[in-house]
Amino acid sequence: MKLLNEDEELNPASSMINLVDVFLVLIAALLISIAQNPLNPFTADNVTVIKNSGQDDMEMIVKKGETIEHYESTGEIGGGQGKKAGVAYKMADGTMVYVPE
Repeated sequence: MKLLNEDEELNPASSMINLVDVFLVLIAALLISIAQNPLNPFTADNVTVIKNSGQDDMEMIVKKGETIEHYESTGEIGGGQGKKAGVAYKMADGTMVYVPE
C-alpha cells in the first residue's frame, strides 16, 4: 500500500497529469475562439471586414458563403471616362435621394 501514501514529489507522473489538464483547457479555448471567428469557413454568414479604414493601406475581406475574397487598396483615386449622371442628396433623417439629370 505504499503507492497510496506516496508523496507527490516522488511520483513524476502526477506533474504530467497536471500538464495534460492545462493543455486540454488551452485546446478547448482555441477551438471556441475559432468557432466564434466571423471569417470561419464553416458558417453560412456573409461577412465584410475592413482593416485600416480610410488609410492608404486599407484592406477589405469579403466572405460570401464559402468563398473569401481579399482586396487591397493601392492608395490611388479611381478615374476613367464618363459623364455626370445625376446628384445624390443626404436628407436630415439620414436617407439618400438620387436625382438623375
